[in-house]
Amino acid sequence: MRVLLGVSGGIAAYKVPAVLRSLREDGHAVRVIPTRTALQFVGAPTWEALSGEPVTNSVFDGADTVDHVRLGREADLVIVAPATADLLARAASGIADDLLTATLLTVTCPVLMAPAMHTEMWQHPATRTNVATLRERGVQVLDPAVGRLTGADTGPGRLPEPEEIVHAAMGLMAARTRPGAQDLAGLRVTVSAGGTREYLDPVRFLGNRSSGRQGIALARAAADRGAEVELVAANVDASLLPEGVQVTAVETTAQLDEAMHRSAERAHVLVMAAAVADFRPATTNETKTKKRGDGAVAPIELVQNPDILASLVQQKASGQVVVGFAAETGDAEGSVLEHGRAKARRKGADLLAVNAVGTDRGFGDVPNAVHLLDAGGTDVAQGSGSKDDVATVVWDAVVRLLTQRDPAHSGAGSARTER
Repeated sequence: MRVLLGVSGGIAAYKVPAVLRSLREDGHAVRVIPTRTALQFVGAPTWEALSGEPVTNSVFDGADTVDHVRLGREADLVIVAPATADLLARAASGIADDLLTATLLTVTCPVLMAPAMHTEMWQHPATRTNVATLRERGVQVLDPAVGRLTGADTGPGRLPEPEEIVHAAMGLMAARTRPGAQDLAGLRVTVSAGGTREYLDPVRFLGNRSSGRQGIALARAAADRGAEVELVAANVDASLLPEGVQVTAVETTAQLDEAMHRSAERAHVLVMAAAVADFRPATTNETKTKKRGDGAVAPIELVQNPDILASLVQQKASGQVVVGFAAETGDAEGSVLEHGRAKARRKGADLLAVNAVGTDRGFGDVPNAVHLLDAGGTDVAQGSGSKDDVATVVWDAVVRLLTQRDPAHSGAGSARTER
């Protein structure tokens, strides 16, 4: 495969040689196109030595073969890492003032951009608009990682690790080339994401550690595969929300319950990926709860919340598919999978994704791993890796289930039951 690796001028450029090396080791031919400022961080000799190809950032080099057109036409894949705020702005505006931006106007192959910048720059409305524009045009713009930035700063804006960039790029190519890449076209899909909050008073709440990243990945993947998607987001960082989907924001379990049942009236597939609070305070104080002078702690009485997944299963329409998620920890009474199988039989969802959670897995910007169980608790698929990897496994399983029920379901344009 012929890969163009664009590098723009950010400190994270020092990580990108690892991306280049990985691509080369996998047998791909790679041409590096740095911006002028990128060469301030990693020089041309490094890129040439690792790629085995010449490096330039000028449209006047290779003018006899019109390289900015030739390279774009010959490319099978374009990766831009890091994609700085400046590069995103120029690409979104169609500016072509160097070899990289000129080439981006000529490519027709898949394009993946991995942003890296300070948090304030990533969250600025101008950057968000530019990212939305690029995504609407079909460019896959990754969400930056959350972590240590330049200096002492921490937050969203960190370049994803090289192996994650390569993995996302290969996944993009696989999605574009496999049959049925639009196998959810014509379907209406609702995905819940995040974690609900149950308020004790105007200041405090009972919550959980869910970031919503898995649900967001599921919503984004469904949209990429052609579905009309509604994302019911419970307390999710707005910077993580994908473009191209309808977002309904909720906070509490009661609000999530109402939103999911309302959406269920027209959805073909429901995915309950949100982490829902099992209990809520019996009463909510209208003012902040104060400490007692004697040091005694007032007990908090809890009542059980409605079981949204079980209710959706009980009320589902003919042909509707319901997928649940179960975050589990093993204990003395059973393993993660044993608890998951029992829950699958109890809930009755068409598919239940069971995943182990802990301090360094499942929740947040970390890898995930799931067992997909049917309503009887039998394994039908397994998936592990990034949240995007898991999303692919889940949707592949949904498509198999839809095809089993209706052999006419074979991708875009197939007949489906209208609700």
